Amino acid sequence: MVRAEHNTPASFLRRVAATLMCLSGIGQVASLWLRQLTGMAMLDAMTGFLYILIGIGLFGRSRLSLSLAIAIPSAAIVLIMYGDPQPAQAYRLHCAIDAMVLLLCTIELWRVRHNSSV
Repeated sequence: MVRAEHNTPASFLRRVAATLMCLSGIGQVASLWLRQLTGMAMLDAMTGFLYILIGIGLFGRSRLSLSLAIAIPSAAIVLIMYGDPQPAQAYRLHCAIDAMVLLLCTIELWRVRHNSSV
């Protein structure tokens, strides 16, 4: 039996993950106005732009955006934790949001792959 939430363009978990990705990306891009323009600040802004694009993609039905929403945040968490074992408060919040997105998208990808209607 097919559940109704999979017939909608985006399930609740996917919409929450998309919203978190977009908000995280907007925050990373907006951080350009709060700090000195360095190479790291520009890298954070480009990552934020990528997060916004993935977040917009999550509002659709593509499995690619789910896969990217799993791969990119997990790589970001690893790079942040590898670069600084005691990251600043903003980076800890970024890692927490990334972990939530990672969990939500993993659950949603598992649901989509085990449901033949999508």
